[in-house]
Amino acid sequence: MEKIKVAVVGWGNVGKQAVKAVNTAPDMELAGVVRRSASTDTTDGVKVVTDISQLGKVDVALLCTPTRAVAEEAVKYLSMGISTVDSFDIHSTIYELRGKLAPVAKEHNAVAVVASGWDPGSDSVVRALMEAMAPGGITYTDFGPGMSMGHTVVVRSKPGVVDALSLTIPLGTGVHRRVVYVQLQEGASFEAVAAEIKADPYFRDDETHVKLVDNVKALIDVGHGVSMTRKGVSGQTHNQMLQYTMRINNPALTSQVMTSCARACTRLAPGAYTMIEIPMIDLLPGEREGHIRRLV
Repeated sequence: MEKIKVAVVGWGNVGKQAVKAVNTAPDMELAGVVRRSASTDTTDGVKVVTDISQLGKVDVALLCTPTRAVAEEAVKYLSMGISTVDSFDIHSTIYELRGKLAPVAKEHNAVAVVASGWDPGSDSVVRALMEAMAPGGITYTDFGPGMSMGHTVVVRSKPGVVDALSLTIPLGTGVHRRVVYVQLQEGASFEAVAAEIKADPYFRDDETHVKLVDNVKALIDVGHGVSMTRKGVSGQTHNQMLQYTMRINNPALTSQVMTSCARACTRLAPGAYTMIEIPMIDLLPGEREGHIRRLV
């Protein structure tokens, strides 16, 4: 069986873990890493390029980039006939991104899997399953406590910020507090930076506390987690309680879900998909029959 050739775009926390996930997959081959600098001092001998065309044949590109760069990057690779998988995490605009990428993917005979981390992503699948089990009711998703990579990247992009850490603290019933630790450049205004963070769409709808520290790296732990609860109605029977909980290494799980979606790219018709549209069996390596016998 010819292996799926996968490129990792980006060399942050998720990109580094994605290389490990691809190298572990029995049906995949790592084509290389695409990053702004071709330096190999931190990539453990992996082929590193500044343009994906230098890697030869690539079937799927894992876009391990900041969320706000995903749309541009996805269009770029889809237009080259390369399928893409991203972990876009702005829930309110996922549908619009899917709509933007679908015609590009179809035109170039490629597949785009949008928002494929763990939330949105695998947690979205669990929410859909819970709703199928209890169609009436409410689902609460509580994240953390833990480091939010998306929120942290946003804070690090702010002028005057040297380093940052954004923690998500669950308050219950889907309500969260953001605690942001920032390390600033000399002369930067803490008040101005804090105000800009709180006004950003990533933070403005949540209670947000910004704290000034001397050394952010001393605080970082990439652990995270989620607890989902649905109390609802099955048929006409009330008080059905469904719960799902996990504690995870954030970048490791994000990259693993993305890698599994890269496999699904090779089994889907051209177009753009979210994870709730992908048959679960297409995320697994090997023949369907074996999985059906083992898992059903």
